[in-house]
Amino acid sequence: MVPVFIEGVHRFTVCVLAHQADIGNSLPSTYMPTARDVYNEGALIFTATQVQRDYRDIDDIIRMCRRRIRVPDQWYGDYLAQVGAARLAERRLKEVCGKYGVESVLHHLSWWTDYGETMMADAIRRLPAGVVTEEVWHDPIDGVLPDGFRVRVKLEVDPAEAMIRVDLTDNGDCLDCGLNLTETTSRIGAVQGVLNCIPERVPINEGSFRRIEITMRDGAAIGRPAFPHSTSVATTNLLCRLSIAVHGAFAKLGDGHGLAQSGLGMSAGWGVIAGKDRRYGGTPYVNQLFTGFAGGPAAPRVDGWVNSGSTGGHAMLLRDSVEVLETKYPIQVDAVRMLPGSGGAGRFRGAPGEEVVFGPRFDAMDLAVMADGQVHPPAGVHGGEAGVAGATFLVEPDGTESRLPGVVQTVLEAGQRVRAIDNGGGGYGPPHERDPRRVLRDVREGYETVQRARDVYGVVLTGTVDDDTLAVDDEATRALREGGRAGA
Repeated sequence: MVPVFIEGVHRFTVCVLAHQADIGNSLPSTYMPTARDVYNEGALIFTATQVQRDYRDIDDIIRMCRRRIRVPDQWYGDYLAQVGAARLAERRLKEVCGKYGVESVLHHLSWWTDYGETMMADAIRRLPAGVVTEEVWHDPIDGVLPDGFRVRVKLEVDPAEAMIRVDLTDNGDCLDCGLNLTETTSRIGAVQGVLNCIPERVPINEGSFRRIEITMRDGAAIGRPAFPHSTSVATTNLLCRLSIAVHGAFAKLGDGHGLAQSGLGMSAGWGVIAGKDRRYGGTPYVNQLFTGFAGGPAAPRVDGWVNSGSTGGHAMLLRDSVEVLETKYPIQVDAVRMLPGSGGAGRFRGAPGEEVVFGPRFDAMDLAVMADGQVHPPAGVHGGEAGVAGATFLVEPDGTESRLPGVVQTVLEAGQRVRAIDNGGGGYGPPHERDPRRVLRDVREGYETVQRARDVYGVVLTGTVDDDTLAVDDEATRALREGGRAGA
């Protein structure tokens, strides 16, 4: 965070957020779902700490970080990038205020946030009034969360007052593991879910947020956590479940509202790899992969987005280049592919899930996986079907496979591979209401199969994909759908 002073007055604060590959955790990962508390994490945890004075690093802080972090040079490069971004923003703000005058800039910002509130209020007034509840479940975690965890939201849409209220108070107490949300991620998970379900495009600013009221309680896993409970995984698992619970609550307002459930992400394709790279004299490496993406949820009028990733990113993440990944780390990626028929079927379908296969190129490699959605896959709404469940498999050199838990810290030996399946998104509306031409296109694109077109969607296709003769048999499709056999 950088305070920006204009003519000696603190006018702005620039904030740069970024994940770090390693922060000194006891395990080589910044995600520790099994951490009993912050002490068990073992990370470097600073309260608000000054890191620069007069535009120069405070060496004591930098030295502490470099000493405690497994990949100090990588961390320091990321740190410099963050500082550079913040200082650039500081400079640009000063330039803008110098050009237009600080009062004009502040007036514009005030107008912009008020405009956001006006647009959000108008959008809410066009929604149906209602009070609904929705609950979803996070998967069980061996030894940590044997029964899983229920996420519950109460949603009130009040068009008369142009307010949306999300009540999170009916959620369980803090967990003795790293899945607890922070107050900020609890708030943003609810806000994110709301914004995803607003049909109109509204400015994303403080003004639009004024129309969303979040209620939470102290000492809750989704709310305001009690120290020293760990919030190591606060940006992913329960955050994603919270957002899709809000999606489902909106869907209960009626067909045409809300979203199906999104793929959860965080499979082994999103795992954290660590080890030593013999190509560079045994230099340690730690980093998170972004190789396979979960499928996006179907909406009332569109299909799910293939590159959605998860509700925490929703298409804002960049997928790793396999070639760059294999150059930077001693890893071999054998496959990254979409899985036909894995998206939730519906009037609009969820995006398909993906399969990723990789392993160490030379020596053993640590792998940390934080997968959800393997027991409770993303559900559809209004008759839409669920997306495919995720899965994680250890593949031996001879090809034999064994199932791994969704949340696991393991070691891949030379020759071993991990095979990860990411969720497909849930579907929206009954599959037999899908336009047969959309089903035809899905089969041509490899999103769906000929067999599922008939069995799930009630669409009869003739010809083959290989010779580009695939076509819809309209009469047979009509007869099949009218006969009630679609989806049988």
